[in-house]
Amino acid sequence: MYVHKHWMLGFKTLFWPSVSFLASWTFLYIAPFMVVFYMVALWSVFSLVWWIRNFLDYYLDAWLLTDHAIIDVEWHGWFHRSSTRILYSDVQGVSYEIKGVGGTFLRYGDVAVEKVSTGGKILLERVPRPRTVEMKILHNMENYMHSKNLKDAKRIQEVLASVVSRELHIDDLDQRKPRKK
Repeated sequence: MYVHKHWMLGFKTLFWPSVSFLASWTFLYIAPFMVVFYMVALWSVFSLVWWIRNFLDYYLDAWLLTDHAIIDVEWHGWFHRSSTRILYSDVQGVSYEIKGVGGTFLRYGDVAVEKVSTGGKILLERVPRPRTVEMKILHNMENYMHSKNLKDAKRIQEVLASVVSRELHIDDLDQRKPRKK
C-alpha cells in the first residue's frame, strides 16, 4: 500500500507555479512583441521547472506499507532523497491525529510510528484517512509477528527434536555397550 499526503496539499503546492505559467502567457497575449516572447519563454520554462519540482516533492514523499516493514521515502530536492525502513518487529506504537475543521471535513490527519530501539518517531503529515492507514499498519504488523512466531516455534521444535533424538541415540548406545566387571 502506498500512502501519500492528501491531494489537496498537492493542489496547494501546484497553485503558484500554475498561476505563474498562466500569467506569463497572458502577458504575451497583452503585449505580442518579439522581446516579450523571449521573456515569456524563459518565464514559462522557469514556471514549468518550479511546477515539476513541487509535484515531485508532493508525490515522492510517501510511505510504502509492505508485509515486513514500513518504508518512509522522502524527496528533498532534485539531488537529495532519503529512505527509512522500519521492520514491524521494531514498531512500538502507531498513532494518528486529526486536527482542525479542515482535517475533520476532508478526513486527513497525521500518522506517527514510534520505533522501539531509538524511541524516535517517523511522521507523515496530512494523510487521507489516517485511521485506515493506522489499521492497515497494525494489521500488517500482527500478520508479520504471527508468521515470525510460527517460524520461531518451528525452529524451536526442530532443535528440541534433534536434542531428544540425540539423547535417545546416546542412551541406546550406552545400553548396547558391554559392561566390564
